[in-house]
Amino acid sequence: MTQADVTTLLEHLATVSYFAALSPGDRRAVASRAVFHTFEADEVIFLEGQTRSSLWIIEDGSVKISKLNPEGAEYILHLLGPGSIFNDIAALDGGPTPANAIAMTLVSAWSISSEVLREAIERHPAMARAAIETLTGRVRALNRQLEDLALYPVLARLARFLLAQAEDPSLSGPGITRAAIAGHLNTTPETISRVLVKLQDAGAIRFDRHRILITDRDLLRSIAEL
Repeated sequence: MTQADVTTLLEHLATVSYFAALSPGDRRAVASRAVFHTFEADEVIFLEGQTRSSLWIIEDGSVKISKLNPEGAEYILHLLGPGSIFNDIAALDGGPTPANAIAMTLVSAWSISSEVLREAIERHPAMARAAIETLTGRVRALNRQLEDLALYPVLARLARFLLAQAEDPSLSGPGITRAAIAGHLNTTPETISRVLVKLQDAGAIRFDRHRILITDRDLLRSIAEL
């Protein structure tokens, strides 16, 4: 990596929970062992079950973490953007990757090997605590996601997604198509289109070319059943 690459990675590491507790010198030591990658849109980063036990950090672009059912239908577990991390579970336990990771747009990202990550955790107890907090937060988020799928209709799920999208830049951008939203909410693109029209007719959102703008946040929260 160039010095500019290292500087950019250090800026990202300072915001990632695992590394925020480290001193600048310790973060630089981790950064020096990271590997920089680029991927084209729709290119596979890794597939479920592969032994690529690295922690990944996105510099730019959008990535989907997904699984396929036996019939080949895709369910998108996570939609990720710049600054997001993924595959930390496999990096921490050295096991196989738990899902597929696919670039949705042109993506630049770094990988930090399981060996580097675990060495840093063993040396720095604060990093171990951050790892525990990050993983427990991930479990809580997964529980909420499963609850949404099991208990709420598509209208409420889409309203919740749009509210989250307004707060999280990772959930917006060129890669976040209606097909991607449908895969994340376990429905079809056609259903997403119909429900978006319902939300527009209700006055909760409006369309601005390719963007969806929230016009009545309180109404959208009511529809989301929050």
